[in-house]
Amino acid sequence: MDDPRLTPARPDLAAKYLEGKVKAARFVTGETFEIVDAIAPVRMAPSSEAELMTQALKGERVTIYDRNGEGWAWGQLDRDGYVGWLPDSSLARPQAAPTHKVTAIRTFAFPGPSIKLPPLNTLVMNSLLTVTSESSAFAVTREGCYVPRGHLGDPDRFEKDFVAVAERFVGTPYLWGGRSSFGIDCSGLVQIALNAAGTGCPRDSDMQQDGLGSDVDPAQSGKLQRGDLIFWKGHVAIARDKDTIVHANAHHMATVIENTTEAIARIRASGSEVAAIKRL
Repeated sequence: MDDPRLTPARPDLAAKYLEGKVKAARFVTGETFEIVDAIAPVRMAPSSEAELMTQALKGERVTIYDRNGEGWAWGQLDRDGYVGWLPDSSLARPQAAPTHKVTAIRTFAFPGPSIKLPPLNTLVMNSLLTVTSESSAFAVTREGCYVPRGHLGDPDRFEKDFVAVAERFVGTPYLWGGRSSFGIDCSGLVQIALNAAGTGCPRDSDMQQDGLGSDVDPAQSGKLQRGDLIFWKGHVAIARDKDTIVHANAHHMATVIENTTEAIARIRASGSEVAAIKRL
């Protein structure tokens, strides 16, 4: 069966590219929009009370197939293919290709060229911006926001060590479906870190287990290398070295660095064994 998280198909409507592959009452081509809010929730149903499945970040593109007229739009994120409902207010027609991305885990957008002004917004890592001018201290976006220049980079330049990126999120609160330093989950941490290093990455831990790297014998958990991914049912952690991992987890309700042997024992005590180790 096609994964509903990655397949824009419902009994009443589906993406045109799925015609002949799935059953639906009608097929639509869809329209491309961009995310204009700093962070937009992607929910399982068109309700602010529905489960948060993931988040879309400013500047990311999404193909919208349906708008319910009650403030919600249903579509598929371009970056990782995730399907869900987004607030209509978070969407706008793309106006220009992004020129910069946010490389800090968080930064502020000011209304003018002074850090003493009250910020208009807070932007997060991997957000995409269109910059129209630059000074020594600020980059000015097409919306007229002033963002510290040192917190931005070229969209085509990437971090060398994705583990070091993940380590920068230590202390971030755990949030199911989260993809930012305001709140992040285990697979969101892996995805954001790998994306910052220029590696494509599926959204959820089971997708990551199936789609990333090559298998390492789980019995070799004492011989981990930096960057190895350790999977349990519904969870993933990143090896920092042979002795420690960094992961966002609900036990600590935060992103933490933890002794690998102790983490494996603690998770085993809760009923889950290591399912796989992947080497990128």
